Amino acid sequence: MLPLRVRPLTPEDLAALDLLYATTKLPRVRTRAQIILLAAERGLVAPEIAAVVRADEQSVRRWIKRFNAEGVAGLEDRPRPGVAAKVTPAYRTRLLGVVRRRPRALGLPFSLWTLQRLADFLAEETGLRLSHETVRRLLKEGGVVLSRPQHKVTSPDPEYELKKRRLKSSATA
Repeated sequence: MLPLRVRPLTPEDLAALDLLYATTKLPRVRTRAQIILLAAERGLVAPEIAAVVRADEQSVRRWIKRFNAEGVAGLEDRPRPGVAAKVTPAYRTRLLGVVRRRPRALGLPFSLWTLQRLADFLAEETGLRLSHETVRRLLKEGGVVLSRPQHKVTSPDPEYELKKRRLKSSATA
């Protein structure tokens, strides 16, 4: 049985493979580009490439065949089945914009955001109902963390702190 070889690379193929290898954020796509580069530039065969990239020989052969048939585009992930994501980039942007504003500035009858209030407000505004846990996750991805409010009682009275200390000392005595 003859070893499987990569078709001769054009300068455009080589440039596209180098770019894909250097810029992709997906490790599996980088490995696929590396498989083709090792086969084309070094003349390695599937068992040798499998040892270098720590994959099985059948996977190496599959990616070489797919590259030979489809070119560099064949190394990218194909669309996967399943339900499309509900959350759009516009929703994420709106959520981060809303959470950074005071609720009263939006005409709401409360002063602090909670996850449930955010979920309810955006459900009314966008028509997309998400759980408060999904809202929390989206906020975290956006760099925002909601914490419990810290309630502090204050007064404009200049002697407030003195009176407060007196009350505390008389309550403990």
